[in-house]
Amino acid sequence: MAMKGAREILDKIRMPIMLVIDLALVNLSMFLAFAIRFDWRFTSLIAFPCLYFMMWTAILRSVLFYIFGMYQWSFRYASISEAINVFKSVTIGSLVLVAIAFFTQRTEIGRSVLLIDYLACLFFIGSSRFLPRVLIKFRQLKSSNLKRALIVGAGAAGEMVAREMINAKKRIYQPVGFIDDNPNKLNSRIHGVRVLGRIEDIKKVINYFNIEEVVIAVPSATGKTIRDIVSKCEKTDVKIKTVPELHKILTGEVTIKHIRDVKPEDLLGREAVNINTQDISLFLKDKVILITGAAGTIGSELLRQIAKFNPGQLILYDLNENGLYFLEMELKANYPQLKYKTIIGDIKDIGLLKSVFSKYRPNIAFHSAAHKHVPLMEGNPIAAIKNNIIGTRNLVYASEHYGVERFVMISTDKAVNPTSAMGASKRIAEMMIQSKAKTSRTKFMAVRFGNVIGSSGSVVPIFKQQIESGKPLMVTHPEVKRFFMTASEAAQLVMQAGAIGKGGEVLILDMGEQIKIVDLARNLITLSGLEPDKDIEIKFIGLRPGEKMMEEMLLDIEHNKATKHDKIYIAQPNNFDALQLRKDIKTLERLANLMDEEKAIAKIKEIVPTYKPNEKYNGSN
Repeated sequence: MAMKGAREILDKIRMPIMLVIDLALVNLSMFLAFAIRFDWRFTSLIAFPCLYFMMWTAILRSVLFYIFGMYQWSFRYASISEAINVFKSVTIGSLVLVAIAFFTQRTEIGRSVLLIDYLACLFFIGSSRFLPRVLIKFRQLKSSNLKRALIVGAGAAGEMVAREMINAKKRIYQPVGFIDDNPNKLNSRIHGVRVLGRIEDIKKVINYFNIEEVVIAVPSATGKTIRDIVSKCEKTDVKIKTVPELHKILTGEVTIKHIRDVKPEDLLGREAVNINTQDISLFLKDKVILITGAAGTIGSELLRQIAKFNPGQLILYDLNENGLYFLEMELKANYPQLKYKTIIGDIKDIGLLKSVFSKYRPNIAFHSAAHKHVPLMEGNPIAAIKNNIIGTRNLVYASEHYGVERFVMISTDKAVNPTSAMGASKRIAEMMIQSKAKTSRTKFMAVRFGNVIGSSGSVVPIFKQQIESGKPLMVTHPEVKRFFMTASEAAQLVMQAGAIGKGGEVLILDMGEQIKIVDLARNLITLSGLEPDKDIEIKFIGLRPGEKMMEEMLLDIEHNKATKHDKIYIAQPNNFDALQLRKDIKTLERLANLMDEEKAIAKIKEIVPTYKPNEKYNGSN
């Protein structure tokens, strides 16, 4: 708004200023014409005709300049058409002056006076209109190899970024201006670079100043702020970048090489995770740790995080042969001292599980192996039952029998009031964990969180593939929302939850706000340097089987109490009939082996009363 107001004031005073300049220049032209013609001898016979024609030229030329629209265009964008208008208006004005001299019989005026006036006026008026453009072009040529950058944030981080841009030995950027929402900073200068407006003015500033890159220098910016900045850059041809995390800014480590492209996880804007490294070190150090689904997004990130705490040995269990192969290559390159064993195996293979647990005797088990794709599991509910329920039961029994100290299962927000077979299967797995914890020396617990941004099969990599191929982005519904967190954050919080869990809990990670998938799609298109709805179309295809409009984290917000440990909530354990639950799972296993989907779904409904498949879901209970 501030920038808009300043521009309105400038537009109002521009014409009077230009008029005053023109009057001075046309009178100067006529004065010089008389001075040159009469060798600077201004007698009364010369002075009075000079003043007479200065009056006429002032009136005549200002009217013609107005008629030819010379007060309606900007110096910055003067072009050939404007040059033609200057020539026409000055030429017509001089011809009229010749006519005036003829009809008023001003014989003391030689033809050379009006010719000199014509040439001088053409030069002065043309120069006044085109010199600013020439100077701008000269400055652009002088820094033509530099990227014109707009810095969002005129605080400490923005100041450091501008200083680095200006003083870098190998300059990459030309800082053109700042954007900041603090009204007290508007029009102020930092290292000679002016604060041009507020965040809402970004698009206008980009277009007016020919910005090539926008650098977000607001380390404290929330995800909503970053998404807003990105959305403001829609329909502009700019690249959007950001600066490193806050501690690098404060310690002065920021340099141009640290400025990077905005990543999808930046759109979340989540605060840094502060884990208790001492607790986690006591939890993991020198321990034999089993990770199921080790080649998956969460399993592999858990491995990387655990490796920092000097475990005794890691047992990496997964059915994905290729995934384990590439993971092993990464471990050899980055963790040469790490002791580990890769096992290609299925959690439904009870014989192999017994062998692995008997041989390696894990102290801690992180169970992240699961079938997680909602629409696929809707079409294959038996697979969800066998893998997510029976496979988890196998691991639970093996863990208890072979003396595992702690068992941490990765669950999902889709287990809450499930509308899908996948969500219901994970809820039964949670129930099994809570039930077993009551009677076992092993501390069983589940950790529940939402979508991991960038994980295989999640919307972000799918959207990226569609953008790269130029295909429309498929969004289920304009209002559908999801929780998101990064794999690194999820892994760290899972370790923290495993360290603080007493057994029997469902630990719930603080997922922050839910994000509209359509907004995420538009932001990703903009970050790719393309324009939503023009370069890349967004199509709404409707909710798929089993999907909700919005996810939930607690079973019943009114009755389930939760206490918060930094970013971890601990849901109160539910009471189950352990014997009945074992019988129900046995029945489910028998129905799954018989491939009787209809009876299996009916049994899941009986075990999980909140499971409501194939019903239209509106995001509320």
